[in-house]
Amino acid sequence: MLHVPDGLAHPNGLVINLHGGSQTGRKQSAETNYNAIADQYGWVVAYPNGIDFSWADGRGAAAPDRQGVDDVGFLAALIGRLTHDYNIPAGRVFVTGMSAGGFMANRLACERPDLVAAIAPVSSTLGVNVRCNPSKPVAVLAIHGTADKVVPYKGGRMIGRGGASTVVSAPTMVDRWLAFDRCPPATTTTIDGGKRLLAFGCADGTEVAFITINGWGHTWPVSPAAAFDASRASAEFFAAHGT
Repeated sequence: MLHVPDGLAHPNGLVINLHGGSQTGRKQSAETNYNAIADQYGWVVAYPNGIDFSWADGRGAAAPDRQGVDDVGFLAALIGRLTHDYNIPAGRVFVTGMSAGGFMANRLACERPDLVAAIAPVSSTLGVNVRCNPSKPVAVLAIHGTADKVVPYKGGRMIGRGGASTVVSAPTMVDRWLAFDRCPPATTTTIDGGKRLLAFGCADGTEVAFITINGWGHTWPVSPAAAFDASRASAEFFAAHGT
């Protein structure tokens, strides 16, 4: 599924928005309302569908992982095709995703940081056995609720499409990105309904931000249901980190 704002002759960005396990690109579009975001910012937004409604995100549980599907390669090819077809400026490709889609966003940034300027994984971390050693910094906005019963905020065993896997905690994932991006010490502030960790001035002008939403479960946070709107926040973050 692809959305191109009406009358947009020269898109200035591309967002890949990845669905969660047992979901579809169409459902992800509806839940995140990212078409409206794209219209406002002049972005093309793509909602690809993963094999068996999931992704080869490295946790080893879902069918694409077990079948050896190369979803990093698939997303790289998709990005290449869309940036060519719509003449997307270099450095203005962004990836977000919910749950398994967020795991996949993290894996893509780990393995192909040359393709993306920024990512915004929601309700997702990394599998404990996923190797992540990005060759260049990537700006990261991570969003997670403390009451998530599918992808535990504190990490450990999770049950997703395909079965069980073990994942790192949300703070551990963020700590890894702080190290990868060679960030200075982060500051933490209280926000409505949670807290924000923020590290400015990381390598190559990147930034790492982490939003913790108190009492929030395993759904995409949007207002007014949540005090924090992941769609709006990720769009603002992407706009600030495109080159």
